[in-house]
Amino acid sequence: MTVAQIYESFVEPPKTEVPAMPQGADFPLDQANVFPREGRCRVVIENCAPQIDGGRHSIKRTVGERIVVEADIFADSHVLLSAVVKYRPADQPDWSESPMVRLKNDRWQGEFAVTKIGEFLYTIEAWVDRFKSWRDDLRKKIAAGQNVDMDLMAGTQLIKEASLRASGAAAERLAEWANTLSAGDPQGELALDETLNKLMMQNSDRTYVSSPASCLRVRVERERARFSAWYEMFPRSCSPEAGSHGTFKDCENQLARIAKMGFDVLYLPPIHPIGRSFRKGKNNNPDSQPDDPGSPWAIGAAEGGHKAVHSQLGTLEHFHQLIERARLVGIEIALDIAFQCSPDHPYLREHPEWFRKRPDGSIAYAENPPKKYQDIYPFDFECEDWRGLWVELKSIFDFWISQGVRIFRVDNPHTKLFAFWEWCLAALKQEQPDLIFLAEAFTRPAVMYHLAKIGFSQSYNYFPWRNSKHDLTTYFEELSQPPLVEYFRPNLWPNTPDILPEHLQVGGKPIFEVRLILAATLGASYGIYGPAFELCEDRPLKAGGEEYLDSEKYEIRKWNLDAPGNLADLIERINRIRHENPALQSNHNLKFHPTDNDDLIAYTKSTEDGADIVLTIVNLDPYHTQSGWIDLPAEAFLGDAAKTYQMHDLLTGARFIWHGRQNFVELDPRYSPAHIFRLRRHVRTERDFDYFM
Repeated sequence: MTVAQIYESFVEPPKTEVPAMPQGADFPLDQANVFPREGRCRVVIENCAPQIDGGRHSIKRTVGERIVVEADIFADSHVLLSAVVKYRPADQPDWSESPMVRLKNDRWQGEFAVTKIGEFLYTIEAWVDRFKSWRDDLRKKIAAGQNVDMDLMAGTQLIKEASLRASGAAAERLAEWANTLSAGDPQGELALDETLNKLMMQNSDRTYVSSPASCLRVRVERERARFSAWYEMFPRSCSPEAGSHGTFKDCENQLARIAKMGFDVLYLPPIHPIGRSFRKGKNNNPDSQPDDPGSPWAIGAAEGGHKAVHSQLGTLEHFHQLIERARLVGIEIALDIAFQCSPDHPYLREHPEWFRKRPDGSIAYAENPPKKYQDIYPFDFECEDWRGLWVELKSIFDFWISQGVRIFRVDNPHTKLFAFWEWCLAALKQEQPDLIFLAEAFTRPAVMYHLAKIGFSQSYNYFPWRNSKHDLTTYFEELSQPPLVEYFRPNLWPNTPDILPEHLQVGGKPIFEVRLILAATLGASYGIYGPAFELCEDRPLKAGGEEYLDSEKYEIRKWNLDAPGNLADLIERINRIRHENPALQSNHNLKFHPTDNDDLIAYTKSTEDGADIVLTIVNLDPYHTQSGWIDLPAEAFLGDAAKTYQMHDLLTGARFIWHGRQNFVELDPRYSPAHIFRLRRHVRTERDFDYFM
């Protein structure tokens, strides 16, 4: 996209041209404003789903997923209707279609699958089906013993008309059918033949078809936008020597270990030069020492800004090598984009108009009273040169995309203009449809969800503070149901460099295990602030706060990743379970199940075909053994004949035989705080006792 094109797109984000729908859609009036342009379109289509804000925003899917489309479809009188879902990639002119079926009353349903990355359009067409109505009346009259000669003549005419609409073999077959039927069919055997019915459906008379006034949209992303496991690591802390600044080469040496644990995204905090003015010292001390490295989020120094690399990490060439080495072990590098500057950033000198001034003329630093961030200057998105600012910020993404980055974690997007994000992300995805954006949006629900609507692929969320059974159940029931499940993809993080939740401070290793299992099984995407989580880092800066003591944000840490009690083996096992069980790779299939103990939470995920069913039971109490009865409607998963079924614990390898709906569990957090069961139909054998090993 050229700069001129970018400027032209400021008023509205780039949009796909939507073709005009057939006359009669929503009954638009003719120029005389007296009659509809086509008043014989009798079908009404209402309450289409899924759609977001009346079609203002796209729903989201990944390649290969299905979209189940529903609508209220009805017409006057007792005529029968037919309806189809029409769909196509936005960059192709030809429509495909799939039939819709009537569910209950006037609710109809159809579906289609999306087959490539990009944007798809979909809509509904419905019409009075004269042949279907005729066929229904004929069946009733024959059953009542009435004479149907006149009806057969009418049906013959409908078939002849269809033969003229058809082509090739279908036209010939319909013409033959009309001739045969005209010779007589008093029992209706020919008229009610299913082959004829299918041919007539394929060549139905759609002269007076109805359709919504505009198309709906689906944004299709690659699988990693739906299913991923993220590992966050500070490159400067990767050196094998204590006190030494790590490099990209040191990061390369960690790739095999991270890949072995099963992570597919390695997220790096900002890798740019760090400002020296007002640099923060250890533990966020405003008085830094000469050897303090500063916060990576204080971006920019004399050496460069957002398009430069911190010299102690290496060069751009070293970064390219890291990306390639990561790719070879199945890992993608995600880069942090933080639109803010240190006082030393070149932008302050080159474009002071992009920053807000205080009454004394100085540039305003970031504040969240009573907190002050003198080392960070936010951009002023309301400045006079907002167009120039927008173009430059987009160019930062463009630069790192040209370096090979395809995944971005965006810092605090809710503190920047929504209009900017809608424009910027749409333009970027138009040029590079495979991009993925994670919003670090710890903010109010409406704001968080709006960011998802306008282009972010995934989002941080309230998981770190949802601890009780009630809170977890109500929150994830909300996230896994329409409308949120249609566009909001949560990425569950039990900790971040900014957040050490209180329960991780006091629950010991068992609570880290609990939160890991919850994050990895409740959500299709999750992440950990790696070394700190692996080693169960639980020391807060002060009681009642969520900042880490000796936070890695302000100093280089030397992590002993082989220390006793580390979680590497459990993490590897969990990620292997996620990859081997498709049920855990989606968010829409989550169901909670009753337990008689509020310290036990139980939920299933299953694939649509029922081939993979996973039941997770977690003891939320990290201190005590908890037991209770689980009410699991196994017949809904395995069929009425499933009086006994096998439960394979994927964490321990143990197998159990369960009976009926209610079964007993006991979980000791000292050994394992959870079961991750895969349900299987059970055929009783003489070796049943083996299942209780």
